[in-house]
Amino acid sequence: MIGQENRETDGIASAVCDVLIEGMRIAPLRQIQEPRGTAYHMLKATDPHFIQFGEVYFSSIYPGVVKAWKLHERVTVNYACIFGRIKLVLYDEREDSKTRGVLNEVFLSPDDYSLVVIPPGLWHGFQGMSQPAAIVANCATEPNDPSELLRLAVGDKRIPYNWSQNGPSS
Repeated sequence: MIGQENRETDGIASAVCDVLIEGMRIAPLRQIQEPRGTAYHMLKATDPHFIQFGEVYFSSIYPGVVKAWKLHERVTVNYACIFGRIKLVLYDEREDSKTRGVLNEVFLSPDDYSLVVIPPGLWHGFQGMSQPAAIVANCATEPNDPSELLRLAVGDKRIPYNWSQNGPSS
């Protein structure tokens, strides 16, 4: 289900969805601009959506490239795009979720600087949308543990999304 601009985000990030997936959150982030450059806030221990610290890493992605699909069984990930622009797509396949079957598209960049909190159990991936690349910061609640990560191929029919058509599969 993808549709109008999401009203729950109050215009934060460019979220294209009727309903935010249960447990997902989009939080506005602060930028401090001054003559010497810009500081990009991401996550503080005092933020209401902060759970715990596991690790931080940065991922670059080239225009048109898709990094998908993955699902963390235990880890909550917190994504912010600090350079360039990405399209982040999430899919809820959780049996007990009120939003089972819902897809969300969120566009992230420094221009609409926000944090997307992705709870365990959601399929997600992102696509580079800018030249020469985009850089995504991820603050995860646990250090990397490949045993809790599931992966699907980009075109797997289990997720009703077509990256080349920019939307749900028919």
